[in-house]
This record gives sequence, C-alpha cells and structure tokens, in this order.
Amino acid sequence: MDYETLDPEDWAQTQKLAHALVDSAIDYTKNVRDRPVWRDMPGDIRDRFLTDVPKTATPLADILRDVDDTVMAYPMGNTHPRFWAWYMGTSNFTGAMADFIAAVQGSNLGGGNHAAALMDQQVVQWLRQMIGMPEGASGTLVSGGSVANLIGLTVARNTKAGIDIREEGLMALPAPLRFYGSDQMHSCHQQAMETLGLGNKALFRIRTGGDMTMDLEALKFAVADDRANGVVPACVIATAGTVNTGAIDNLAAIADFCHEQDIWLHVDGCIGALVAIAPENRWRVEGIERADSIALDPHKWLHAPFEVGCALIRSRTAHLSTFSLTPEYLKTANRGLAAAQWLHDFGIQTSRGFRALKVWMSLREHGVEKFGRLIDQDIAKGAHLSRLVEEAENLHLMFPTSINIVCFRYDPGGLDEAELKALNIEIMLRLQENGIAVLSDTTVHGQHCLRAAINNHRTANQDLQLVVREVQNLAAIVLKDTAGS
Repeated sequence: MDYETLDPEDWAQTQKLAHALVDSAIDYTKNVRDRPVWRDMPGDIRDRFLTDVPKTATPLADILRDVDDTVMAYPMGNTHPRFWAWYMGTSNFTGAMADFIAAVQGSNLGGGNHAAALMDQQVVQWLRQMIGMPEGASGTLVSGGSVANLIGLTVARNTKAGIDIREEGLMALPAPLRFYGSDQMHSCHQQAMETLGLGNKALFRIRTGGDMTMDLEALKFAVADDRANGVVPACVIATAGTVNTGAIDNLAAIADFCHEQDIWLHVDGCIGALVAIAPENRWRVEGIERADSIALDPHKWLHAPFEVGCALIRSRTAHLSTFSLTPEYLKTANRGLAAAQWLHDFGIQTSRGFRALKVWMSLREHGVEKFGRLIDQDIAKGAHLSRLVEEAENLHLMFPTSINIVCFRYDPGGLDEAELKALNIEIMLRLQENGIAVLSDTTVHGQHCLRAAINNHRTANQDLQLVVREVQNLAAIVLKDTAGS
C-alpha cells in the first residue's frame, strides 16, 4: 500500500474486538441495577485524564481495556433506575445500536439527497404528529432543549421585529421587544435572550402561584403596561413542565391570550411536551398544539441516547426566512446529491450529526403507544413517591407534584432554614457517595428542598421505597454526627 489510512490493518481482529464489545455492552446495560448509581473517581483514575496527547499508536485492545477501567466504570449514572437528579432520559439499547450504525455510515445531516436526510425529516414530522401541530409545520433536530428553545425564540424575534432584522440588525428596531415567561422558566431562556442580543432585561419574569404555574392576570397586566410604554410584546414563553417542580402552565388560556394580542406563543416542552402522547395525562398539555413554536427533547421521555432535541415551528415560511442562507457552493440542484432542501436552512448548524436514527429505530421497535404508557407510568411513580413522603416520619412534600418531579425535604423540627438546607444537602451527598440514589436539590420561592425527577423507565416502586427509607436513615446519622461535633 502506497498510502496511509485509518482503516484497521487486521479486519478479522477488529471484528473479534467489536463482537466482544457488543457482548460487554449488553452485560453493562442488563446489569445496570447491580452497580452503584454513582461513585467518585480515585486520584489515580483522574490522573489518567491529565496525560499529554499520544504521539504514537496504541493497540485497540489496550484502548478498550482503558475505556472499561475509566469511562465505563465511573459513569454519570443516569441509566441507573435510581438516578433522579435534574431531568434526563435513561437511554435504551436500541438507541445505542442506532448511534453506532449512524457513526458507521458517517453521513453529515446538513442536508442533501440521501436516506439519512429523509429520515431526519421523517422523525421531525413524527414528533409534530405526536404533539398535534398541524400539517405543514416544520422543525429541526438539534442537540437538546437549550438549542431547541433558542431556535424557536429566534424565529419569534425575527417575526415580531417589524423590520428585516437579518439585514438591519438590532440597532434598527423601531421599539424594544419584550419576551415573557414565568419565574420558574429554565435558565436557557435568559441565555437565549443574551445570545439574541436582546439582553436579560428583555425577558420579563411573571410571578407564579402556589401551583408554580404562570399567573395569567399578571401576564395580562405586564403586556398592557409594556404596550402603554412603547415596548412591543413579542413572545410569551409558556412552560410545559418547569425544571423545579414539573408545573405545566395553562397552555390553552395562554394560547387564547396570545392569539387575541397577536403575540408569538413559544412552549418550552423539553420536560412535558410529550405528555401529549400519554393516554391518562395528555389533558395536562391541552393547547400545546396551538403554539407557534415548541421545544422538546426526545432524549428525555423517548429515552433516546444523548443527544437529540427538536424545535417545531408552526410556520415553515417564518422558520426558513429566519435561518436559510444559500451560498453558491450549497445551491440546490435539479439532480444528484444536492437535489434536496438543505436541512441546515432550518437552524444554525451546517454540520449536523445523524440524530434521527436512534429515535426512528426506538419508535419503530416499541411504537408510540408504549412510550405514552411509560410516561403515564412515570407520572404514577411521581404520585407514589409523593404518597410515601407524606406518610413518612419527618419527610415533608414541599410543593404540589404536577407530573413526575417530587420536591421534599427532611425536617425533624426545631431547625432554622439554613440548618435544614445544610442537613438535606448532606443527606443528598451521602446518598450519592454511597451509590444508593442520585437526587438533586433546588430552592423554590425561597424554600430549599430535595428534588426527585422520575424520568426513568427502569425505576420500580421498590426503588422509591428504598430512597425514602435511606433518607430517613441517613438523616439520623447526620443529626447524630452533628450533635457529637
């Protein structure tokens, strides 16, 4: 051979290693419950990530052994049945196989006339159908919720600017724009406002009530006040599943108001949009199909391996006019590989991974009805954990459980707020360090609490019972340690 390549010199040996890798991956997934949820890395493992760039070759067998000893042995833990921190999906093995297949094919989903690009568009349309948006709506697959929200809010900004903002820029705005969201909306919306050049002050936080949903009367007052002061109400960001408590804003009522006021309605549905496919709970997101744009995450309740999000836009014209830019070297042709709509015209990435396959294969394997039942199942688990908390001694449910996020804390009485926060954080950390369960914590309306987000198809009721028991056991140990110090 008179040239170098990255292909294996010994395909037979590589095939043998690949077969062993698949066997190991199946065992790893099948036995996930038998491992600690999370464990800290010892110093010698951490040091292995500090070595200099390799200059010479290492046998693949040795590399795979290193991966087993380091990466696979110390995961984040979100595939484990007792991982309930933040809000993530727990993956599925079919999706993992799909990611491997996608990497082997190696297609760039910036667009073009090939099968992966057609599948990308098909998955977007499947998601549109699942949410109930009308035929003709467009969308794009992205990395996750933060970018999906950014896509939707960018289309909102450009549509409501009153000028050709792509050509003229923000300095040409005839009046400042205002976006509105509840005081419980995700922090990515502030980042979006900053990225869009509008600034944090353009994002008005609307107070929430005791159920943590947006106060519609407060929204109406804010919009009227802005109009009276020469500010243009551009967009309302309604939340279908807040990050702190899972609360779902009154989407139908907000849709009515936005229609009356000619305001863009964007729904951050990264947590709860897919409740639309859950037979027992779809009523909770009634009205979501009326949104002008929606952000959702198939790597949450469709349990696709990270990463895949989706932005859906009601108006394909508005979507394309916001992002489409076709230089001469990317013009659409009548024939050949370029004879198709470029998918990068719907977003900000020219280079795009083949995210669709893992969603497509999992939906084909299980069917959307099963995923709907799994969502109902997780919501039922949230209700079950809430009951266990209410029945347990010294555990208190801090906020209403809307769907599957349970906020609670241990409170034996006689402690002030700072002491309660310290106690519950220590309980949370010991749960993690002991490999028992992973919870997160948050502060809502000034009250600190532990937070269990049960977005996990592997969780069983016995896991919920265990964590309640262990929280109480660890609380007794922490209080004893504190009293003795």
